[in-house]
Amino acid sequence: MTSKEKVAALREEMQKNNVDAFIVYSADPHMSEYLPEEWQERAWLSGFLGSAGFVVVTKDKAGLWTDGRYYTQAAIELEGSGIDLFKDGLEGTPNYIDWIISEIPANGKVAVNALATSHANWELLSQKFNPKHITLVDLPLLKEIWKDRGTPSKNPIFVHPVERAGKSVTDKIAAIRQKMEEQEATVHIISSLDDVAWTLNLRGSDVESNPVFLGYIIITKNDAILFTGLEKLEVEARKSMDDSFVKMMPYEEFSNHLKTFRNEKILVSPNSNQSIFEALKSENQFIKAPVPGNLMKAQKNETELEGFRKVMVRDGVAMVKFLYWLTHNAGKEAMNEYSIGEKLRGFRAEGENFVGESFGSIVGYKDNGAIMHYSAKSEGSKDVTNDASILVDSGGQYLEGTTDITRTLALGAVSDEFKRNSTLVLQGMIRLSMVKFPKGTRGVQLDAIARLPLWMSGKDYNHGTGHGVGSFMNVHEGPQNIRKDMNPQELLVGMVCSNEPGFYVEGEYGIRHENLIAVKESEKTAFGTFYEFETLTFCPFFKDTIVKEILSEEEIAWLNNYHKTCEEKIAPYLEGEVKNWFLELVSPL
Repeated sequence: MTSKEKVAALREEMQKNNVDAFIVYSADPHMSEYLPEEWQERAWLSGFLGSAGFVVVTKDKAGLWTDGRYYTQAAIELEGSGIDLFKDGLEGTPNYIDWIISEIPANGKVAVNALATSHANWELLSQKFNPKHITLVDLPLLKEIWKDRGTPSKNPIFVHPVERAGKSVTDKIAAIRQKMEEQEATVHIISSLDDVAWTLNLRGSDVESNPVFLGYIIITKNDAILFTGLEKLEVEARKSMDDSFVKMMPYEEFSNHLKTFRNEKILVSPNSNQSIFEALKSENQFIKAPVPGNLMKAQKNETELEGFRKVMVRDGVAMVKFLYWLTHNAGKEAMNEYSIGEKLRGFRAEGENFVGESFGSIVGYKDNGAIMHYSAKSEGSKDVTNDASILVDSGGQYLEGTTDITRTLALGAVSDEFKRNSTLVLQGMIRLSMVKFPKGTRGVQLDAIARLPLWMSGKDYNHGTGHGVGSFMNVHEGPQNIRKDMNPQELLVGMVCSNEPGFYVEGEYGIRHENLIAVKESEKTAFGTFYEFETLTFCPFFKDTIVKEILSEEEIAWLNNYHKTCEEKIAPYLEGEVKNWFLELVSPL
């Protein structure tokens, strides 16, 4: 079926159930950003493949809301679907709940799939609908029309050893119980997949590029229970759970087990799915708060940070070999955006303990570089020659850590305007790399530092400057970030973030430069404790697109020192022509 036919089939189900509007969030029962295949409901319905966005279908209209990263991509992928694009975050774009209220009759009925709807969203919908006497119901209508949605994977669940995790399962559970006690909770539910995997020092591959597995954890004062596909647990994983006093039960038993709780004080994240709250709401008290382990996970211990440092050298070597191949073969041999991504994966696969990509590589040639999360298809992707610019955003999953890096380079002649804009983006990245900030600083307070060079030229970009990154875990991780949005989470020692300002000219080119950075203590003065960033990524920038006059002496010194560090870390693993080319690349500006 086409997207248009799927929407028509959904409307038939809505009519049978007297539903005026149906909301399809981009979510699974664990509120994941990247979804198992069988839960990619919004993508299946609309054809839009971005990681963020949701669809609302009424009896005669349909709309998709997504953020600035996907405006261009969504417009292309929604073509012919009958689904209108609403650019979330732009002035004049209506809030989707207000839009629903304006489009359906008074006393209407709105349906969602509670398993794929967060409690926070359910509450927000209820608060806005109740005064209008609009009924909100749980009706998983897509089950009736998506017949071939697939089944959960049977991929193995394996141990992430304490030698790499830096902290044992029993220590993590004890720390979580301490936080439970502080909040007077008697039961704690963990439903987000990365928090489940982190807590139990286990990894899997149920979600593409994310080393996680489908599972829930329930922790009480005396018990810890993992609900997952028991047949997937490797022998060592079962032994680890036994040794850590973690009971194991089938994934399907989770919902029934929830119904056994009475008169408990249950600590659960408001971002958990609404079905959990429905199963518990009788005779229990909720403590709606973030999962304690989420913040613990974000603050990497020294073992995890050392893992990052090791894999960054490995990843840097792969990137340099790839960049040499690309710059020396573009225009000489047939290649396209998709094959370039495959070639890069091959270079990474030569490295020790490589598991896979940390996300699908973004390889955008010429105007495709302006599509921020562009995904080149195996069929029909743009041919690449030695002309214009190319943006390559990619990353790897290694047993010791996760990488995410972007480099934008010229494969041929580029305009002076491109070089100037590329330098402004690099300048913003350098300034954020150099910043020193007091303890208690939030990411939103640093975001402007990276944007300032562009702002001074009346330019900006429609995505965050930085997101958290996991340790052999999801490449997007909270609770911290560096972006315009008001996130109350302060930056803490051990947090790893991306540093990735950009600039995009639709229909022409895109520019993004990205390193990973870690928060560390800088100094204590009479004015308090100050933090700074350790740059983790080791890969040079291309000097032929840098307008030196734009950079300050201090910024040039930072770049030269960074390139010197890249030389020290990477040169020992290179030889021949690749090494000679690399040494020229990292020579002082």
